[in-house]
Amino acid sequence: MILLDGKKIAQDIRTELKTEIDKLKAQGKNVPGLVAILVGNNSASEIYVNSKTKDCNEIGMKTVTEKREANISENQLIDLIESYNNNKDYHGILIQLPLPKQINADKVIEAISPKKDIDGFHPVNVGNLVIGKEAFRSCTPAGIQELLIRYKIETKGKHVIVLGRSNIVGKPIANIMLQKKEHANSVVTICHSAAPDISYYTKQADILIAAIGSPQFVKAHMVKDGVVIIDVGINRIEDKTTKKGYRVVGDVDFDEVSKKASYITPVPGGVGLMTRAMLLKNTFEAYRNYGI
Repeated sequence: MILLDGKKIAQDIRTELKTEIDKLKAQGKNVPGLVAILVGNNSASEIYVNSKTKDCNEIGMKTVTEKREANISENQLIDLIESYNNNKDYHGILIQLPLPKQINADKVIEAISPKKDIDGFHPVNVGNLVIGKEAFRSCTPAGIQELLIRYKIETKGKHVIVLGRSNIVGKPIANIMLQKKEHANSVVTICHSAAPDISYYTKQADILIAAIGSPQFVKAHMVKDGVVIIDVGINRIEDKTTKKGYRVVGDVDFDEVSKKASYITPVPGGVGLMTRAMLLKNTFEAYRNYGI
């Protein structure tokens, strides 16, 4: 069994991006810029945005956080987005979700220029992904594919089972992996809660991507020997033996399933760190396409 080390690969990506940005600075050129828009006082969102700021600073990418009170109107937020759509110094726009109830998240996402939609949520990017055109891909699915690429895991003709059908992970990774392209070209099945016996499908997986938000749901009897496991889940479970009183686990029972897997992501230290790295990579791509 080989661990798919998201921490190492994410660091490799940051190092590669820093090298490119250092070259731009040496040439006296503008550098990529990322704006994060944070509404309200959600502590988890603040931690997430702060981590992105730290990542940007590490590689020399320009970054700013626009924080607004929770009572901001939808029109005010859209006006702020529009100002950054027209700002040539910032090439990626991140809207931290969730948003307050008075704001329609779909309208806000659609207000972002598709050219700056580094989260890959805009319908234009989603549509282009589905039909196989170049598009910004959601950062978690993009990170999953990057792990498979960097560990040289064969995907052509392999049966990829995706547990979960969210717009953030399940649907986009399914669309990424079924494209007739290098590092994809897989046979893809999406499974969800309506399946009467989900293990019927998981036992067929050459590559199993678990993104259902259910702690340690996938057990050893649900997979075949040699399976590649990508665990997207981040779940807290009670553990009174730890200082915090809990520990973080994935959607896969690591202790059980790792004994049968050929490759497996740890939780933490796997996909989550790749998500952050791919946000930086998407921002650099936005700069390269439209910002130089």
